[in-house]
Amino acid sequence: MTSRNTRPRHPVLGLPMIAVIGLALLAAPRIVLHDLDVIHEGTFVNALFVFVPPIVWIAVVLWRRVPNPFLTLLVTGLFYGVLLAVGHQLLWDAAFGDNPPKIGGNLSGLDPTAQSVILRLFATISSVFTGVIVGAITGLVAWGLGKLLPTGSRTP
Repeated sequence: MTSRNTRPRHPVLGLPMIAVIGLALLAAPRIVLHDLDVIHEGTFVNALFVFVPPIVWIAVVLWRRVPNPFLTLLVTGLFYGVLLAVGHQLLWDAAFGDNPPKIGGNLSGLDPTAQSVILRLFATISSVFTGVIVGAITGLVAWGLGKLLPTGSRTP
């Protein structure tokens, strides 16, 4: 049930689906910048791209008082994982150039095309799993923080 003054919400997630996808998209720039070797592990800039989006996710679900922050951020993480998988696949050649990963290094007798298919499949699974784990962790943090905040201090 919605009125003219409120945005439609997904009944289970407590946010419109477009908002959940939008939250996931906040983490997408790091995918591109990292795969294109613009930002590097262990730098302050990389840390900002790693930690700011999940902090925003947590802030939004607490501010909007979603009924189940764990589920909302788990779904957000799932979308992030899909974005991560798609981004890595699209940028595979840019990330690895003429030196793509190989199974067993140069010792494997497996056809290079078969190796590529296997590695890309496992990279896709790993990316989705990573997104789900990030969503689960942020969801647990948001759930815990939500239990600590007084009910009246948050506005829908």
